[in-house]
Amino acid sequence: MSIKFGTDGWRAVIADGFTFANVERVAQAAADYWAANPVAGTERRVIVGYDRRFLSDEFARRTAAVFAGSSFQVVLTPEPTPTPSVSFAVRAQKAVGGVMITASHNPPVFNGFKLKSHFGGSAELATCQAIESLLDREPVKSVSLEEAAKLRQMVIKDVRPAHYNALKKLVDFKLISKSKLRFAHAALFGVGAGCFDQLLSGTTCRVTTLNGQHDPLFGGINPEPIQKNYARSSAYLKKHPHDLCLVTDGDADRVGAMDGRGNYLSTHQVICLLLHHLIVNRRGRGRVVKALTTTSMVDKMCAAHGLPLVETGVGFKYIAAEMIKGGVLLGAEESGGIGVPGHIPERDGIAAGLMLLELLATERISINKLAAALEKQFGPHRYDRIDTHFPPEKRAALMEFLQKNPPARLLRSPMAEVKAYDGVKFVAEDTSWLMLRGSGTEPILRIYAEAKSEANVRKLLRMGVRLTREV
Repeated sequence: MSIKFGTDGWRAVIADGFTFANVERVAQAAADYWAANPVAGTERRVIVGYDRRFLSDEFARRTAAVFAGSSFQVVLTPEPTPTPSVSFAVRAQKAVGGVMITASHNPPVFNGFKLKSHFGGSAELATCQAIESLLDREPVKSVSLEEAAKLRQMVIKDVRPAHYNALKKLVDFKLISKSKLRFAHAALFGVGAGCFDQLLSGTTCRVTTLNGQHDPLFGGINPEPIQKNYARSSAYLKKHPHDLCLVTDGDADRVGAMDGRGNYLSTHQVICLLLHHLIVNRRGRGRVVKALTTTSMVDKMCAAHGLPLVETGVGFKYIAAEMIKGGVLLGAEESGGIGVPGHIPERDGIAAGLMLLELLATERISINKLAAALEKQFGPHRYDRIDTHFPPEKRAALMEFLQKNPPARLLRSPMAEVKAYDGVKFVAEDTSWLMLRGSGTEPILRIYAEAKSEANVRKLLRMGVRLTREV
């Protein structure tokens, strides 16, 4: 079977493409790459973690066995673990790389093999391509985990405590501890369940974990921080109000939110609230890095505060590349991936959640009032996205057509700019925008839109659907 890497690794349907044999093939290629390309200052060590998906623990053990068979020292997590905990361990333990068995926010039938580089972030495109090119170059070499443990080539170790301790130093934990915040955490049945209980144990904060049970089917939803997946938690919050509800995705590297009564807060609002906090309360300066599909309110906030803005393609690895250069105040993408300064160059839903708690503890006003104040200053920004099935073989022709035949205007506003370095994005003079892009992890076409009203967003999305029929 042909294996193709997407935005930060390889994903496939369990028992179809994602099999033990194929996982071992990918693990061997990764082992061969890291063996041939050692990084100065790192050791021949790999961190292997996994999420709560069906057979993730077994896929992780097979992965560990292959790395041990190639003479790597392997650290394997003892239970389902957040992706950012694995990323943090890679850097903290000077490992040459890491593997996280997860399909993140994808439907339950998928699993995946996420690659982490030595710096504690998603592997660069060149690394993914190089590993893909090494598939089947060498036969799979594997040893039993019992033998690897006897030879001290493998240890089973919980990497979460070190990550959580680092997070407590990242924020003003004393302020949060004394804040008496009562917040909920909708874990979407993912590995983030219980993380805030652990972090805030012994403080004045009260945490209610929702949808925290281990369910490989994720309660019938996709574990993605978008509104349609919040229904169960929202219904609970309407009856049991809190100050805020944080949401993490299946592997806890993305964040979303609701207000304390179960009303949806978009990931764009979360990003802008955190940017406000970093600029105004923390008095931070630096470059702001955002993916193409992120709200234009970020652009306006950067202009108002005199901060340089960098726009990247979709996929946090592009944001991570900018963070590694240094001087970044915030890195963010529409899907809820947020990277904060002084931490790993990686999205971390738990870190972003703690930053939101720090914002509330600092300003002592409701999350809705904070969001309303930003809207009053920078104007309304409404956003939506639809995912539509579109033949992958026609995708390139569609992108070429869009680039060569842009509409003259979006609704009533003349076209200002066409961006075509990752999908095609049309930006109007009034800053509303429409974007079409193929998913890097699924056989679907995503259509994104932002405008001043929900009605206009719907019109733009319909326009996007019409454009797909042109080829």
